[in-house]
Amino acid sequence: MIDTHYAQTMARYDRWQNQSLIKAADQMTDEQRWQKRGAFFGSIAETLNHILWDHRIWLARQRGDADAINEIGTRHPYTDTPRGWSEYKQDRAALDDELRMWCASLSDADMAKDVAWMRGETPVTTELGFNLVHMFNHATHHRGQVHAMLTGAGIDPGSTDLPMLPANI
Repeated sequence: MIDTHYAQTMARYDRWQNQSLIKAADQMTDEQRWQKRGAFFGSIAETLNHILWDHRIWLARQRGDADAINEIGTRHPYTDTPRGWSEYKQDRAALDDELRMWCASLSDADMAKDVAWMRGETPVTTELGFNLVHMFNHATHHRGQVHAMLTGAGIDPGSTDLPMLPANI
């Protein structure tokens, strides 16, 4: 379905867009970041929380790491405090680095490997490449919601166009 170049490019794109949204959201107070704005997860902070949580789950699934999946659980971990925002930013940056390194370690043959995982109580098997497309697409969808909420708050989060991806990300 996809090759390693796609996975590596999208991991870089994820990092770039996460950094852009965080930089934009840094211009807000905690109260403004957690303010309900009509998005699926409600607020900018809750939506960013969801994206991070989702990346953690998908990465653990791809690795077959049941302990990590259990530890991650179903809750978004960050709270509406300055400490929560600071912790979120540190964890987001670390996970972006981890995801980039992991994608760099994959071979094209890995993309076709089956990954068994659980959706609730239902066992599912899907190809790793398919899972990566879903994970990156899902994150892009929710980052679009954050982008719209920031824009609505009068903050310009910058370009989201893939051809504008900086070479040094």
